[in-house]
Amino acid sequence: RLPEQQETSESPLSWFRGVYLPPALRPLNKTLAKGGEWKDTDSTQEKRRAFLQDFCKKYNSRRKLQTHLVHLVSRIYVEDRHKVLYCEVPKAGCSNWKRVLMVLNGLAASAHNISHHDVHYGKHLRKLDSYDLKGIYTRLNVYTKFIFVRDPMERLVSAFRDKFEHPNSYYHPVFGKAIIKKYRHNADEEALKTGSGVKFKEFIQYLLDSHRPVGMDIHWEQVTKLCYPCLINYDFIGKFETLEEDANYFLQLVGAPANLKFPKFKDRHSSDERTSAEVVRQYLKELTKEERQLTYDFYYLDYLMFNYTSP
Repeated sequence: RLPEQQETSESPLSWFRGVYLPPALRPLNKTLAKGGEWKDTDSTQEKRRAFLQDFCKKYNSRRKLQTHLVHLVSRIYVEDRHKVLYCEVPKAGCSNWKRVLMVLNGLAASAHNISHHDVHYGKHLRKLDSYDLKGIYTRLNVYTKFIFVRDPMERLVSAFRDKFEHPNSYYHPVFGKAIIKKYRHNADEEALKTGSGVKFKEFIQYLLDSHRPVGMDIHWEQVTKLCYPCLINYDFIGKFETLEEDANYFLQLVGAPANLKFPKFKDRHSSDERTSAEVVRQYLKELTKEERQLTYDFYYLDYLMFNYTSP
């Protein structure tokens, strides 16, 4: 548990960093990235790192920090062999990233024969919050920390399609039933019983409701609350929009085996069209102008922090 913030002339963020986390963004070790093919990718990476650092300096200057260190790192996966920490952002390539971490850790020979169930329910990978405080501090200071993000609205629509437009034994009874009960007038008994058939507009009503009938979920939680990018200095910021290129460059940087490439396959519902900007537009048409604005506001920090263009 973190001690309560003390009165100090320093900003709360610098106090926190000085005690627990690296004080500044360190240069990436690029000695293992061979060949000139990564020049553009590297340039983009440095711009993203600088942009995020500048943003965090401005945004965090007067913010008070009152949170648990263990909570800060609860979404971070550890791969000790190559000394990497990965903060999981659902719907931004996380299933395949976990497959890659399993291969790096010697738990599997190939990313292509690891099932969805093993990836998400197999408990093969350790999270950073499972270590003692010394183990957490050491890894945060020494390991290469990386995160992959995605356009917030695309990520949101992708999560809705995955969880509510396909049979799901968890999201329909837990979230679906509560959403239909609260936001659908004259809902029929079947819908109330199964929780299936949630409409995107109803889902957005739930998302924006300060008195939600059921809590938030990592698949649509803001990245700022999953990975705390202004408190944890991520060494590498990948984007879903350039996933393959960024991922394979990162694997070079950390000395992954030469034959290990980031998988291209879609983890589930492979016959579905990928959630693109055009697909998102079709879903947003179901919302009023005010609902669209409020949804953007909900993800405002994610848009700003990772330099995404507002829709």
